[in-house]
Amino acid sequence: MADGGQDGDSTTDPRASTDSQSRLLLPLLSPPSSPLLSPERRNTDVDTDIAMAAEERDRDRDRDSSGHGPVLLLRRIDARIMPLLFATSMFTFMDKAILSSAAVFGLRRDTALTGAEYAWVSGAFYVGYLVATYPATRLVARLPVARYLGANTLVWGAVVALTAACGGFKGLFVARFFLGVAEASVSPALVFVTATWYTRDEIPARTGVWFAGNSVGGIVSSLLAFGLGSAVQHGAWRWMFALLGILTFILGAVLLVFLPNSISCARFLTPEERRRARDRVVVAGLGDTETNKAWRWDQMREALVDPKTWMIWSLALLCQIPNGGTQNFANIVITSFGFSALQSTLINIPYSVLSITAIAGSGWLAGRFRSMNCILIALVVIPPIVGSALISHRASIPHGVSLFGYFLLSSGPSALPLLLSLVQSNFRGVTKKMTMTALLFIAYCAGNIAGPQLFIGDEAPTYNTAFRGILVCYSLVVGFSLALRTYLQAVNRQRQKREGVEGSAGASGAVGGGKVVDVGPDRSAGEAVEEVRLRPEDYEDVTDWNTFGFRYRL
Repeated sequence: MADGGQDGDSTTDPRASTDSQSRLLLPLLSPPSSPLLSPERRNTDVDTDIAMAAEERDRDRDRDSSGHGPVLLLRRIDARIMPLLFATSMFTFMDKAILSSAAVFGLRRDTALTGAEYAWVSGAFYVGYLVATYPATRLVARLPVARYLGANTLVWGAVVALTAACGGFKGLFVARFFLGVAEASVSPALVFVTATWYTRDEIPARTGVWFAGNSVGGIVSSLLAFGLGSAVQHGAWRWMFALLGILTFILGAVLLVFLPNSISCARFLTPEERRRARDRVVVAGLGDTETNKAWRWDQMREALVDPKTWMIWSLALLCQIPNGGTQNFANIVITSFGFSALQSTLINIPYSVLSITAIAGSGWLAGRFRSMNCILIALVVIPPIVGSALISHRASIPHGVSLFGYFLLSSGPSALPLLLSLVQSNFRGVTKKMTMTALLFIAYCAGNIAGPQLFIGDEAPTYNTAFRGILVCYSLVVGFSLALRTYLQAVNRQRQKREGVEGSAGASGAVGGGKVVDVGPDRSAGEAVEEVRLRPEDYEDVTDWNTFGFRYRL
């Protein structure tokens, strides 16, 4: 049983009936014809139903242009949800990455940190993150997500601000540890909110957008560090932490006021729009998350024995070992190319622009093409393989070539949002998805803890071991991502053969008594909702293994 699915009894499960299967994936779902009607009469009825449905879709498009259709609903959701997720992602990155800028603006000197102690301070964040990831992920699924995320943001802002008062290794380690504890809820919450509001085709692009906030945060933090470093002669790093902490605290208040806990709590939508927003994710998303708050131990066990869980976990670990090192040692490495501390902060701006392009572009492609996700993961790590090879031979090449190699590393961070998209799009069942999310961020922490340890103090400023390690990790990512794609393809073929229908990688599975309503460029999720009558059981919390017609994105 490669994918753990269970065959249903065709005599008791309406989803497996011959009549249901014969109507799966039809462009228009007409009611079954009566056996008392002649074939000519039945064909006339079908033609009439098709014409009526086409007219209804035309009216939906007209309503979109006048302000009352599926497209406008999605725009309204985007306008409220995406800026909040983007800002949260941006501040998450800024608050943890500012350490790299602070290091070249007096932090190491003022706190008397050795090379090894600085590596442990940078890793302390991920130790705290690792400790808190599992309980935080469970709380995200059970508590009102907006209130929980807003409260955590207030705490994390306070911790960042207090970091400015630290005077040595112990204080910095403790502050970074508790910053990790506070931020452990943030990414799982963003994943949960995205899966709550968006369909399987919409999730990759939206994940790419809010994850690009990380790279925008890199630009903003570099400009902030440059401005404060130029204006303040002594202790500029303390002002960096203080200012960012205050801004993060304000963000927490904004989240508490403007981010809805669920679709039914979204006051910016009308009651009818809330119904349609909820139904669209039941038909073309990952199911309802609002009424399924209980932690299901059977789903957790299923996640732990699912082969794709550990393939994605391994990919996340391999991607984050390079990230953990380059993120915290970036400015130190750049200064070793002959640039000043101020110049190193500015050089990170084009690096961040390249990252934004890679993250947003690969996210859009993964959403547009359902079979491209794993291939894109392999493609985005090829430039970092070349870049790390160049930097590892920097002693024999000009500084300009080494700097070019550093810029090639910029596409590496886009692998993580592609992995997050796979988790959100391919794991059905609230507990199963959040278990996988927790495991992914455990790998994220482990990689970011291990990464800085590759930057051996005695090898400064070349860090040859670190960049050889980065080359090996990214090379393994290429192989693992292609293996994952091969496995998911095999599972899809097995399920199609067993169920007798093609299924869809863009639909939630069978709904309305056995219909798989596919969506695509010619038919939106909002239009698909109008073509099926949802039943109470369609809102139940069912995993991908046990959902008829569910196919995995590749």
